[in-house]
Amino acid sequence: MAKELMKLPIVLIPGLMCDMRLFKPQISFLSRDRTVVSASPYGFNTVEEIAKNIIKSMPKQFILVGLSLGGIVAIEIARLCQEKIHKLILMDTSYLAEPEHISIKRESQIRDVEKGNLKTVMVEEHIPNYLADGSTSNPISDLCIEMALQLGSKIFVQQSLALMSRKDQTNTLKNIEIPTMLLCGEYDRLCNVKIHQKMHDLIYNSSLNIVNDAGHLPTLENPLKTNRILKKWLN
Repeated sequence: MAKELMKLPIVLIPGLMCDMRLFKPQISFLSRDRTVVSASPYGFNTVEEIAKNIIKSMPKQFILVGLSLGGIVAIEIARLCQEKIHKLILMDTSYLAEPEHISIKRESQIRDVEKGNLKTVMVEEHIPNYLADGSTSNPISDLCIEMALQLGSKIFVQQSLALMSRKDQTNTLKNIEIPTMLLCGEYDRLCNVKIHQKMHDLIYNSSLNIVNDAGHLPTLENPLKTNRILKKWLN
């Protein structure tokens, strides 16, 4: 039975305007002895629709990992079909509905992006919140901009609308019974440690890990620490 569980695929869901390069160090590390599956949080305007679309292509049993928007989608997948998830990993994410002032800001961003200003919106309003040092000009920031521009304006609008309309998932977290690991960068400005502590309190069978020297993207900012935590918990 243990060997069978070792073979369960790991499904990775990236965050806002990111593709699987967000998890590149983890894919390289985990794929040595496991199947790693990518799931795309694209193509729909609500978190529920994104989650249902991902579920269609998933195996009968899997380990689910989501970061930021990917974590929000992962929580929705747990609400819809917890029985398929063997273990759940939520990184730098939130269970809360979006505050009104953030949605108002997002509406303005959508208008700017529809005018052709995707790069400006990402560089000025998103990227500064990603990294622990607030940098917008280093290899990780450059990669984030590259991923966003390749995904394009349509996906930005879809994902923004999904985030704006997401529901509070307090009851979902209370009903999660599968082993769950919460992971957060120590200096995450978007989904801070306090939010993850509250999630840890709500999920009965959960553990909480803080990644030092990292902000919202610990998978890239501190991949060695992130991988060590993943290996220890998964095994």
